[in-house]
Amino acid sequence: MNKQKILGIYDDETKLISSIQSLQDKGFKVKDVVSPYPIEKVFQLLKLKTKLPALAFLYGLFGLIVTFSFLYWTSVINYPLVFGGKPQNTLSFVIVIFVMVIFVVVSFTLTTFFVSEKKGPGVKPSFEYPGISDDKYVIIIDKTQDLNIASVNEIMKKEGAIDVTEQ
Repeated sequence: MNKQKILGIYDDETKLISSIQSLQDKGFKVKDVVSPYPIEKVFQLLKLKTKLPALAFLYGLFGLIVTFSFLYWTSVINYPLVFGGKPQNTLSFVIVIFVMVIFVVVSFTLTTFFVSEKKGPGVKPSFEYPGISDDKYVIIIDKTQDLNIASVNEIMKKEGAIDVTEQ
């Protein structure tokens, strides 16, 4: 089997961050880092950018416009009911719009995330390691022709990796 990745497994966040810094200082490119929760320092070190917050905002605007349009159409244009002399376009829309905007943002953002990351039911994982989503941190480095594997393994072990494997 052709092994394409080097995985450095850590059990401490500070060791993980110092290892990323050491690898980058030596000129090695870290492809990805997997952790049980987001680590802001890793985003900064890997210079990762995401467009998900901007998309979530646009999805919120879309949900607001569509929900308001639908409510206005159903209660004012298509089937107006006049009861007690109250205006037809009232603040009673606010709660429904608020809930629907949250629903649209969450649904569309999750769908966007799963599609962009190629995740979901039936997708084969690109690498496996026991405990990867429980309490372990993983640095992933792609193997290339000019990569000095022994040097990468040495740096990871020196920085506190509990295991270095190739997959």
